[in-house]
Amino acid sequence: MDQPRLLTVHAHPDDESSKGAGTVARYRDEGARSVLVCCTGGEEGDILNPALDAAAIRDQIAEVRRAELARAAAILGYAEVHYLGYRDSGMPDSEANAHPDCFAVAPLDEAVERLVRIIRAERPHVIVTYPDDQSGYQHPDHLRVHEITIPAWEAAGDPDAFPGAGEPWTPLKLYYSSWSRARVEALHEAHLRLDLESPYAEHFFSRPSMDHRITTKVDVAKWFEQRFDALRAHATQVDPTSPFWFGLPPEVAAEAYPWEDYILADARVTTSLPEDDLFAGVAIGQGVR
Repeated sequence: MDQPRLLTVHAHPDDESSKGAGTVARYRDEGARSVLVCCTGGEEGDILNPALDAAAIRDQIAEVRRAELARAAAILGYAEVHYLGYRDSGMPDSEANAHPDCFAVAPLDEAVERLVRIIRAERPHVIVTYPDDQSGYQHPDHLRVHEITIPAWEAAGDPDAFPGAGEPWTPLKLYYSSWSRARVEALHEAHLRLDLESPYAEHFFSRPSMDHRITTKVDVAKWFEQRFDALRAHATQVDPTSPFWFGLPPEVAAEAYPWEDYILADARVTTSLPEDDLFAGVAIGQGVR
């Protein structure tokens, strides 16, 4: 129990590999324990790899995606994967979005309690979730991740909240993950310098930017290979020829933008901004990071 402990909350299998993957790999190598909460099974995800677009795979997509997530989590160094137990909600106004088992329509208190139970069992110092402003991509499950994490962050240490969900535990720092505009611009420019067609179309630059809110930049340059390998593990969801994910060699991408960006949403410890470490200010064992 004297090691740094990180818990990340994601909507679907593959989200953990596209948001903060290098951070998890880095902290694994530095001795931290990271656990993943995946809120849905990703049943509504499209098969984006043409080589795997077959009826046999579509018919068992939930099982396939669970196996893909297990491989990706092992690559990144997650010690545990917890499923919250809901069905993928699909996009707004789709048939899946009205399914009685989907995450988007789950009773809020029920979903919060499930997350609180995991937080109390895993006792993380730091929690990473999705931001309050998701105007750039409003998937119902991504919105719901934020909606349940905030009350779970508040309730986990409260003995009067969900008394049947385990011994209270108070996490110390809460972060929002972020794909910064600066990252998109740097990768776009790296493609152009190599005379490659950039996959970053105009809509990437017209989305709302939250760069002014970023408080924490974690250097993950040494862990880009693990990031790429974890993405490839989601073989149905990630086309291995995709220029968006793999248009730049890992070393070029790492040089262009070596960081993963976060917004410190709340802290119960003292820290100085800007940060370069999610555990900054957290006392662990006999030391303080």
